[in-house]
Amino acid sequence: MDKGIEHLISARKLLKESLEKSEALGSSLEKVGPRLDGISQRLPSMEVAIRPIRAESEALSSVGGHINRAVVPAAAVLKVFDAIHGLEKSLSDPQSNLPGYLSVLKRLEEALRFLGENCGMAIQWLGDIVQYLEDHKVADTRFISELKKALKNIRELETAEEKGHLDGGLLDVALDRLESELQRLLTEYSVPLPMSSPALPGEQASIAPSPLPVTVIQKLHAILGRLAVNDRLQKCISIYVEVRSSNVRASLQALNLDYLEISVSEFNNVASIEGYIAQWGKHLEFAMKHLFEAEYKLCHDVFDRMGPDVSKSCFPKIAAQAGILAFLQFGRTVTESKKDPIKLLKLLDIFASLNKLRLDFNRLFGGVACAEIQNMTRDLIKRVIEGSCEIFWELLFQVKLQRQTPPPADCSIPRVVTFITDYCNKLLGDEYKPILTQVLVIERSWKHESFQERILITELLNLVKAIELNLEAWSKGYEDAVPSYVFLMNNHSHLYKYLKGTKLGGIVGDPWLSEHDQYKEYYSAIFLRESWSMLPTHLSREGLILFSGGRATARNLVKQRLKAFNEAFDDMYGKQSKWVIPDKDLRERTCQAIVQAIVPVYRSYMQNYGPLVEQDPSTSKYAKYTAQSLEKMLLSLFLPKLLKQVSFQVKQASGKFSNGAVDQYQTPPTVK
Repeated sequence: MDKGIEHLISARKLLKESLEKSEALGSSLEKVGPRLDGISQRLPSMEVAIRPIRAESEALSSVGGHINRAVVPAAAVLKVFDAIHGLEKSLSDPQSNLPGYLSVLKRLEEALRFLGENCGMAIQWLGDIVQYLEDHKVADTRFISELKKALKNIRELETAEEKGHLDGGLLDVALDRLESELQRLLTEYSVPLPMSSPALPGEQASIAPSPLPVTVIQKLHAILGRLAVNDRLQKCISIYVEVRSSNVRASLQALNLDYLEISVSEFNNVASIEGYIAQWGKHLEFAMKHLFEAEYKLCHDVFDRMGPDVSKSCFPKIAAQAGILAFLQFGRTVTESKKDPIKLLKLLDIFASLNKLRLDFNRLFGGVACAEIQNMTRDLIKRVIEGSCEIFWELLFQVKLQRQTPPPADCSIPRVVTFITDYCNKLLGDEYKPILTQVLVIERSWKHESFQERILITELLNLVKAIELNLEAWSKGYEDAVPSYVFLMNNHSHLYKYLKGTKLGGIVGDPWLSEHDQYKEYYSAIFLRESWSMLPTHLSREGLILFSGGRATARNLVKQRLKAFNEAFDDMYGKQSKWVIPDKDLRERTCQAIVQAIVPVYRSYMQNYGPLVEQDPSTSKYAKYTAQSLEKMLLSLFLPKLLKQVSFQVKQASGKFSNGAVDQYQTPPTVK
């Protein structure tokens, strides 16, 4: 019985333990249920992910190594790509820390270079893996197709123009900021200095664009170096040219160069813009020696590390945009104006200015890139030389044509005489003779002809001889001989007095000058003899001695003779009061000779016979003048009239005529 109880107790204990285990298992099952539900939900997606890989275990184990070899370089590329975007914050402002900015920029370029060199390789390796998966059927066709499509897109981005944007455009933005810094530095330090006296640039040798400090040039070197390796050198040159040419233009604006824009239609002749031509030479010299010279040196300093061709191509653009072409165009405009003798002098002035700057032109504008400036300069010099020679060789022809014109009604010196004598002296002077000789030498060399200085002297002597022949022809143009004497006296006096001691006077020689001085004296004497010396004959004393015919008869004779004298005097004075003797000494001497020929005789006559008519009611009719009034009138003869004009015609070689009124004291005859 005891054993039965023991068995029951054991069964009871076992049953109790089983119940406890069942309860624990039930509790565990309740906890595992939700997990099983989650696993159940994930099974479809896991099935989809595993579905493309339906290869044997051996194939799967061998593909692992291939995948690892492709994924490692691809991961390195991605790591560099992430590093690139980490540099973005360091590329904010090159002005605050240019060296640091350039350092980061260089790292960015190196990273992009790595991407450019390795992206293709990584893509190729990934492509090989995809091909391996396809060949060994490790994945299904749809999966392989999606991989191929993704690789195709990557290849297109890598090979197309987007290759440069592997950084998302970060390099372009960084380079744009660097260009802006380049422009800022140039603009900030390119400041034209003020000019206090622009009318006299020759006195301001120190005026020039402010030079760039060495530290700024060093910064420009660093910036240009980085931009050049990124194919942005041409953009740098454009920025530099724009800023520096603008700076030179600002410096030139103070010189008031509006006259450079003048056209041929805006002026009548060269004389009207003579002042501009004088300014042109000074302004051009100033621009060449101070403005363009400074720019030439600065271009070399800034771009020397880029190679000599860069600076040589950059400077001509600055010069052209700054205004050198406008200077050359103004010179050409002068050459296109009407021909006249003054134009010859101005053309020689232009040639002298260009010749003075010849070495500067050759040095600054001698490069291949300066072709436009070279061509315009050569064309201008050619036009100046041809125009100068054409006018010079036509001078004799024009002087001869003046022979056809009537002589001056006032018996003065024709403008062509005073002009040619003064003109020849200018051409023989130290200022123009060397220039004219050089121009004639060049012109003869173009024609393969030799030139000797005697040719120039001979041509000028021919002009003087033509003037002499003109005087002879003009003297025959007066209806009466007396005004021709005054005319010849005036002109021979001019040739002697105003050529003596001059360059031209030295060429014609003292005998020639003395001959004209003698002619002056001869025509002075013959003028006095044929005119005023004849008046005293009207004051004859015949029949008045002792009043042989009676007092009444004597009074009548005195009246008749005084009346005849008055009429002859009034007629002669009326005519000669319109005549002119320009030379003061000759005029005073001539008037004194007339006074001596008339007044003493008249005074004596009136003292002796004046009382015979003084009591007559009509005495004023006969005793019209006193000796003092006659002297005063005679001393006022031959005074020149200011601003007197003469008219003339100039027949051209073409057969055409041009009419003009020329101011006797200012404007030379015009030769078209």
